[in-house]
Amino acid sequence: MLTLELHAHTQASKDSLARPADILRVCAERGIDRIAITDHNSIRGALEAAAIEPGRVIVGEEVMTTQGELLAYFVVEELPAGLEPAEAIRRLRAQGAAISVAHPFDRHRGGAWREADLLAIAPLVDAIEVFNARCLHASDNERAQRFAQEHGLAITVGSDAHTLRELGRA
Repeated sequence: MLTLELHAHTQASKDSLARPADILRVCAERGIDRIAITDHNSIRGALEAAAIEPGRVIVGEEVMTTQGELLAYFVVEELPAGLEPAEAIRRLRAQGAAISVAHPFDRHRGGAWREADLLAIAPLVDAIEVFNARCLHASDNERAQRFAQEHGLAITVGSDAHTLRELGRA
């Protein structure tokens, strides 16, 4: 059994100051076996961390599409922000990435999804993030879990850590 952190940010995201080496140290201290570094529209921080500890790091990216944010895992080439969701998914699939939808119903984020848009991509993604530790309202996470269950999608959880103290909160 492995302990995973599937949504975390480094200083490669404009809203985080966490250095990759410090994130890896905290992961070791907290028993986090694998971490997906999912910076906003960048794989730079994930690549830096993977160069330090390739066995612990999953190279990921949180991609802002025109309709909401996607979490991609096992990314080889970063995607730019602002693509249509279907195009972003197509490009991620071409590189073998696994795809989850980030905090789909968080009412306080610009990257939240309208349900109609989420329905359109549900057949194209692998999972829905049903628990995001930064969501202020439990009902937003609960709505995501219901959506995943209703559509037969796998689930992911993540701390969405932007600071070291947030790592592993999910």
